Amino acid sequence: MAKIFLKKNEERRIKNGHLWIFSNEIKTAEGEAQNGDIIEAYDSSNKLLGHGFYNRYSLISVRLLAPYFSDSIEIYIRTALLKAYSYRQLVYPSRNSFRLAFSESDSLPGLIIDKYNDTYVMQVYSAGMQKNIEHIIRVLVEEFKAKNIFTKNESYFRKLEGLEEKDEVYLGERAEEIIDDGSIKYKIDPVTSQKTGFYFDQCDNRNYIEQFIYGKNVLDAFCNSGGFGFHAMKAGAGQVTFVDSSETEIKNAKQNYELNSFDRNHEFVTGDVFEYFKKCIFENTKYEVVILDPPAFAKSKKSLPTALKGYVKLNRLALQCTSENGFLITSSCSHHVSKENFISTVNAASLKSDRMLQLIHFAGASLDHPVLPAMEETSYLKFAVFRVC
Repeated sequence: MAKIFLKKNEERRIKNGHLWIFSNEIKTAEGEAQNGDIIEAYDSSNKLLGHGFYNRYSLISVRLLAPYFSDSIEIYIRTALLKAYSYRQLVYPSRNSFRLAFSESDSLPGLIIDKYNDTYVMQVYSAGMQKNIEHIIRVLVEEFKAKNIFTKNESYFRKLEGLEEKDEVYLGERAEEIIDDGSIKYKIDPVTSQKTGFYFDQCDNRNYIEQFIYGKNVLDAFCNSGGFGFHAMKAGAGQVTFVDSSETEIKNAKQNYELNSFDRNHEFVTGDVFEYFKKCIFENTKYEVVILDPPAFAKSKKSLPTALKGYVKLNRLALQCTSENGFLITSSCSHHVSKENFISTVNAASLKSDRMLQLIHFAGASLDHPVLPAMEETSYLKFAVFRVC
């Protein structure tokens, strides 16, 4: 087995629990390793740090595996997937759809699997997982009785790993599914929808907002498939307005409204959210609850300053459309935006709009997106509820 040795003091982060070794941290290498091979990683004193997937083309040269890896990657993948599934059954015993595997957080570096009933949609972002894809497929079929298995990758992350930018159908077909998040039904089309078809990361937060909703006029901005708005309807909202720039997502939201047989005052608007807020300000339209769930504004560290300005502007406009004693429910899924940065942008927005805010709740992603304390990369979603005074 090939080996890599770190430069002096570069092992500190790894010994604290981080699982990535970067190319500029490696001093020397022994043996010939192909991309996706498992190698041994040693510190500068020749002490074994662990085993991991190697990739000479990536900035992340080694993605470390869990300590229970022995010598069989097939057994390791089966063990990790079964552990991940057992945890999801514990926290979501009544659900049949959830994020089954969350990459490093589930000891499966570079592998994301979303489970939609018996359909499994994967995102593969490490050479090691790509090389061992047949073991993953075998577990999904033998242990979980999968009927459909296919990928829906994002090209950006495949490029970073030097992986071919294409999707594969490994079993069955790219099937549509009707799922539920415990109370609301959704029709999922992984081919036309964003990400793998659904945003599981906000499921717990959608449940949380129900306690603030009864009888209120609600705006669900960047509504996607309508999740927040539908939970508002379930909780007895008086009126819900759904806004998204994507005609496809508005179409999906309309289908999901019919699927759940709702009978509530509602409106679906296809349009730019920023422009919609400007229109509301001009017409002096106010909402008692404004919900923001925008796409990531910061794709990289370089784009962070621009992204922060964008969050200030978005939340300022939203606050101008929120009635007194109402609620601003706002999110950021940009990994590069820290909790502190995010709260600061909302505070800046409140000062610019002359509104006083009380932070009454802050959370991250749902329980099927566990976080490794030593890896901030596994924590990306910021979700905050503010009372607008």
